[in-house]
Amino acid sequence: MNTYTRLARLALLVTCGAALSLTGFAATPSGTTTVTSVAPQTGPSKAVPETIDASKLSNAWDKTFPEDTRVSHHKVTFHNRYGITLVADMYVPKTHKPGEKLAAIAVAGPYGAVKEQVSGRYAQEMAARGFLTIAFDPSFTGESGGAPRNVSSPDINTEDFLAAVDFLSNTKDVNPDQIGILGICGWGGFAINAAAADPRIKATATSTMYDMSRVIADGYFDKGKTPAELQAYRKGLRQQISAQRTADYKNGTYAMAGGVPTTVTDDMPQFVKDYHDYYQTKLGYHPRSFGSTTGATLSSVLDFANMPITVYAEEIETPVLLIHGEKAHSRYFSEDIYKRLKGTNKELVIIPGAVHTDLYYKMDVIPFDKLARFFQDNLK
Repeated sequence: MNTYTRLARLALLVTCGAALSLTGFAATPSGTTTVTSVAPQTGPSKAVPETIDASKLSNAWDKTFPEDTRVSHHKVTFHNRYGITLVADMYVPKTHKPGEKLAAIAVAGPYGAVKEQVSGRYAQEMAARGFLTIAFDPSFTGESGGAPRNVSSPDINTEDFLAAVDFLSNTKDVNPDQIGILGICGWGGFAINAAAADPRIKATATSTMYDMSRVIADGYFDKGKTPAELQAYRKGLRQQISAQRTADYKNGTYAMAGGVPTTVTDDMPQFVKDYHDYYQTKLGYHPRSFGSTTGATLSSVLDFANMPITVYAEEIETPVLLIHGEKAHSRYFSEDIYKRLKGTNKELVIIPGAVHTDLYYKMDVIPFDKLARFFQDNLK
């Protein structure tokens, strides 16, 4: 054990010991100390039993995209380290042979969407090209567990990707050394964070990426804003959300941020109209999607404003493919991450003429051939 490891373990033991001394005992009025009802931890912490039985979930086709007869699909469940059970659709190519171990891809996004919308479309198409894939509902959303509902978190949502890797690493039809992830829209940022954290992820792709921490902390189109302007913006945001937390606690309910507008007006930015045309029409509406309905809990915003999710992007050593539309309002997120990535294992692909939401559903615009080659080359 090297010096760094010994010091890290010592720090952990000291910290944990202090925490146990605080939580395991309580002072009495006489000043003596009594043991509380919290039992001491005497062995490994056990995983919480999963709360959802995949066999009891419907496998009826309820997606916003057509079913592909080249692929089979069924529901699966897995858990993250916070004890939340996540539900996913697993897509497997019908060419898969018994005992064959496939390269696998975990797919999620966009922010506010569910697996029946965009991520499932990507996962199904990648399965048709030979990969085992899962498209999962994030914690607190869709068919996945967790309460209160429609919470989002920079920490827990990154953990959801890592939990998907845990699951795929233990799936009998998957080669655990050939696992990649694909994040769409806001989940592109979580994918970058996950790739920086977890060397088990051998290749990472993002499509029409948002950095949710950046856009919440700094607002849209932050280039050109002064440090003082950005700080003032965040101060106002913190004051608003902190006051809302007080009200939420008092009321016993959580205020919602609101989903994509159900109607459009002439003065709305074009990208908001584009979101409406996807989330609020037959094209992409789904009742379990908080993008289509309530939005996330408003108090979720505070965590993103204070916790940057791409801070260690420069330390990613595995291949990264960034895909974005030429006309997308969000293009700068991918371009800026690309500039920060090191080495030669990075690529930025700009799709001519495409706007942000074109990469949600337009099969003739999403570069699936490029995605397939990227994962074939790097998951081997």
